[in-house]
Amino acid sequence: MTTLDVPTRGLAGDLDRPRGGALAALIRHSLALARRSLIKTARTPEALIDVTLQPVIFLLIFTYLFGGAIGTGDRGEYLQFLLPGLLAQSLALGGIALGQNLNADIEKGVFDRFRSLPVARSAPLVGAVAADIVRYLTVCVVMLGFGYIMGFRVDTGFVPAVAAVALSIGFGLCFCWISVWVGMLVRTSGAVQGVMFLLVFPLSFGSNVFVQTDTLPGWLQAFVHVNPITPLVATIRGLLIGGPVADHLLVTLAWMAGLLVVFVPLALRAYARRT
Repeated sequence: MTTLDVPTRGLAGDLDRPRGGALAALIRHSLALARRSLIKTARTPEALIDVTLQPVIFLLIFTYLFGGAIGTGDRGEYLQFLLPGLLAQSLALGGIALGQNLNADIEKGVFDRFRSLPVARSAPLVGAVAADIVRYLTVCVVMLGFGYIMGFRVDTGFVPAVAAVALSIGFGLCFCWISVWVGMLVRTSGAVQGVMFLLVFPLSFGSNVFVQTDTLPGWLQAFVHVNPITPLVATIRGLLIGGPVADHLLVTLAWMAGLLVVFVPLALRAYARRT
C-alpha cells in the first residue's frame, strides 16, 4: 500500500455526491484534498523539518553567533527585535515545500487520478494550500515557544499576539501561491526549491528582518521600502513588542491582496496547461 493509494482511494465517496452549487462543491472537494495532504504529512513527519528545526537553527545562529555584532551587544534586546523578523522569513521559506510537493505529485501521476474524479478543477491546488495552514501554525508555535525559552517576551498582551499569528498565517497562505505557480512551471521539485530560494533569500535579507532599515545603504533602503516582507515584519513587531501598527498593516494587507490577484490566476493557468 503506497502513500499515493491511501490518500486518494478514500476520496471518491466524498467527491462524487453533487451537493450545493459550484462554490460549495469547490470548498468540499478542497477540504477533502486538504485532508489527503495532511495524511501524507502525518506519514512523513520529516517533511516538517523546514518549519520546526530550521527556524530554531536560524534563531540560535543569529542570536548567539551574530547578535553581539549585528545588534547593540545585548543579545536579549536583539532577540526581541529579531524573532518577529525571523517569523516572517520562516513563513516565506515554509511555502517552498508546497510547490515541491505539487510538482512531485504531477510527475508521479497523482493529478491524473484527480482528473478521473468528479472534482472541481482547482480543488487540488486550493486543498494543498489550505492544508499548509498547519505548517504555518507550526512555524508560529515553534518560533514563539522556543523564543520564550531563549528569553523572548510578548510585551503587548495575548490578543495582539494572536493577531500577529493570524496575520502571519494569512500572509503565508497568500505568499505560497508564488511557490504553487513555480511548481507548475518548472520540471522537477529540486528546481522549485532553487527558484524559490533565489526569490525568498533576497526578500529576507534585503528587508528589516535582521537590522533597522536606516542602517542600510541608500540604494538598498529603496529596495527595502518596496519589499513585501518589510511591512509584514514591522506589523508583527508592533503587535508583539509594541510600536506603530496601522500603516504597516494596511500595506501588508494590500500586498496580500496583490499576491492573490496576481499569482492565483497564474498558478491555475499553469496548472491547466501542465495537467
